[in-house]
Amino acid sequence: MPKISEARKETRRQQILDAALICFSRDGFHTTTTADIVRESGVSQGTLYLYFATKEDIVVALADERHQGEAMINALAQGEQDPIRGLLALIELYGEGLTDPRHIDMRRVGIQGWGEALRNERIRTSAVEGLATVRAAIARLIERGQHTGQIRVEIDAIAVSRTLVATFQGLVLQIAWGEVLDLRACGQVVLGLIRDSLLTPEGRASFEAALATSPVHAD
Repeated sequence: MPKISEARKETRRQQILDAALICFSRDGFHTTTTADIVRESGVSQGTLYLYFATKEDIVVALADERHQGEAMINALAQGEQDPIRGLLALIELYGEGLTDPRHIDMRRVGIQGWGEALRNERIRTSAVEGLATVRAAIARLIERGQHTGQIRVEIDAIAVSRTLVATFQGLVLQIAWGEVLDLRACGQVVLGLIRDSLLTPEGRASFEAALATSPVHAD
């Protein structure tokens, strides 16, 4: 019997995850069955179980997939030599995710994951670790800015990172509810708070220079 190539295995695995994302977004974790995912994906029940032993495994795999995408964003921001530009890159890239219609199902499933984390320790661990990675990326940029004199040294980097993440989560929730948001205006508020509350005069000069060449603008 011919062996399935690694590329084919990954394609099938992704096919199952894509189908699960659609099902979970539409019907929720608890209502969705593995049979629903099988029908949506077009694979057999046996094939699904070759890749995922339980529905919980699929939920965690989807979270891991999202975290991998976030890790790429965080790495791009950390790669900026100027920490202010790195912070702006994070805001820009995560903001693009909010407006991308392809991410609607992922946002809805992510919110369901927040609720599921209250009762399922494995999912909670995955969610907390994913958020901790994002917070750490923000905190590192804040600390770098403090070392370069661009961000006030008395600022608590962890508090800033938690506040920015909480703001993003709130916007995700409102968008998932179907509310019409002026995300540009929301972004300007966030940028204004960063400029006026966190930055030193030297930092503000870097901030304005970075904005002049960035798609993210503050009025």
